[in-house]
Amino acid sequence: MAPGPLEGYAARFDDLFGSLAQRRGFREYLAGLLAPRDRNKTVTALAGAEPVTGAQHPAVQRLQFFLSESRWDPGRVNARRLELLAADPATAPHGGGVLVIDDSGDRKDGVKTAHVGRQWLGRYGKTDNGVVTVTTVWADERLYYPVHAVPYTPAKHFAKGKNDPAFRTKLAIGAGLAIRAREAGFTFRAVVADSAYGDQDGFRAELAEAGLPFVMALRPRRGTWARAADAHSPVEAARALAWDGPDDPGDWHPVVRRFRDGHAETWYAADATLGGWGPDGVRRLVVATADPGTLPDKATWYLVTNLPRPGGPHEAGSPHPAAGLAEITRIYGIRNWIEQSYKQVKDELGWADFQVRSDIAIRRHQVLVNCAFSFCWDTWFAHPPPPAATPPAQGAGGGERGARGRRAVSAAVLAPGDPRRARLAGPVDHPAALVDRMVGRAPAPAAASPDQLGRGRLRPAPLHPELTNYR
Repeated sequence: MAPGPLEGYAARFDDLFGSLAQRRGFREYLAGLLAPRDRNKTVTALAGAEPVTGAQHPAVQRLQFFLSESRWDPGRVNARRLELLAADPATAPHGGGVLVIDDSGDRKDGVKTAHVGRQWLGRYGKTDNGVVTVTTVWADERLYYPVHAVPYTPAKHFAKGKNDPAFRTKLAIGAGLAIRAREAGFTFRAVVADSAYGDQDGFRAELAEAGLPFVMALRPRRGTWARAADAHSPVEAARALAWDGPDDPGDWHPVVRRFRDGHAETWYAADATLGGWGPDGVRRLVVATADPGTLPDKATWYLVTNLPRPGGPHEAGSPHPAAGLAEITRIYGIRNWIEQSYKQVKDELGWADFQVRSDIAIRRHQVLVNCAFSFCWDTWFAHPPPPAATPPAQGAGGGERGARGRRAVSAAVLAPGDPRRARLAGPVDHPAALVDRMVGRAPAPAAASPDQLGRGRLRPAPLHPELTNYR
C-alpha cells in the first residue's frame, strides 16, 4: 500500500504488473520520485539509502531489480497513463491545445550506456557526452503533460552508421511521435516546435503528408532561394513590411496576448512573403513581434504554418480550419511551457538522475517519471487548493480562446506554490516551489542555467503528510 492519494493512483495500474513485488516497486519508485530532492534521485536515493554504502541494501536491490530486470512493459504503463489523462475532463486533450515536439539532452558519462554519445545537448548549449530523448507534450493555456518519449540513438551504435536501416534521426522520431499521438486519440490545433525542427523542410513535409497541421519557428536568418531583389530570410521578409507606428501599422495587425497572471500585452503580427511562402500560399510565413519597428530578437517569432489564411484561396480545400494572425500567435505562445516550466518540473522529479545502462531500464525510468508528473495533476484536480486571496483577473488563464466549459482551476501549476514558511505543504508542493516563480507570467524571467542548478539547488518543500508515512 502506498500512502494517501498515491495508492489510489497506483492501483489503476495494478493489472499491468504480474506480481505483488512489481506493484510494490511501482509504488515505491513513484513515492521516491515525488519526495523532496535532497540529492540526485538515483535508486539509492529513492530507497532512502546512502549513495555508495547503501547500494547493497535490500530495498535498493528490490528497486534496481524492478527497474532493470523485472518483466513489465513500459509502453503499456504509459498507455494506461494517457488513458487516465484522457478520461478525466480536467486533463482530456481538446482541439484548442497543441502538441509540442522537443528533445532534452542530459549529460551521461561512459560509453556502455544505451543511447549515449557525444552529441549536441541543447539545454547546455554545447556538444557533450549524453543521452538525448525526443518527447511530445500536450499543452493548452491551463496545463501541460508529457505524451510519449523515445531516446535517440546516435549513429555510432549501429553497424552501418547513418546508413543502417534501424537508424532514425531525431526529426524522424519526432514526426513519428506526432503521428503516434494522433493515433492514441490526442486532438490538437497544431504541432508546434522550435527552429531546430521548423527549419527542416523534410520534417515539415512529413507532417504535412501525414495530414497534421503545424506552426513552427524559423531562425531569423534562415536563408532561402529568391530573386535578387526579394527577401532571402525571414527577418528580411519582416523588414519589408510597412510600419509607421501604432497609429499607422501598415501591414501589421495588433494581437492581444493574455497571460496567466491576468495581464495582457499588445503584439503585432503579419503575413510576410518569402520565396514561395506567402499569405495565399500553401505555406505561410507569420511574423509576431512586440515591436515591428525594431524586431527585437527575444520578442519576435518567425513562424511557418500550413494553416490557411481565413478567406484565402486554400481555405476551402484545406483539411485544417483556417487560422488568423491572433490564433497563430496564440498557438506558438503555448510552447513557452516547455522552456519556462515543463523541463524544470521534470528535472525536479528526477528525469536525468537515472544510473542504469540498458535501453529498457532507461525507458522504464522515463515512463515512471511521467507517471509521477501525471499524478501531480491528478492530485491537483482531485484536491484543489483554497481560492487565492486575490482572484485572478477575468479571463486569466483562458488565453485568446476565452473561458472553456471545463472545471475552473487556480492559475498555479501542479500545486498552490511555495509555502513560504516551515510547514507541510499541499500535495506535491515541491515542484510548485520551483514552478510558481515562473508561471505568473509567460514569458518568464530567464531561469538559471543547468550548470548552476547542481550545487545550491533550490530546496523544495516537503510532501503533504497524507502522501508520506511521516506525521
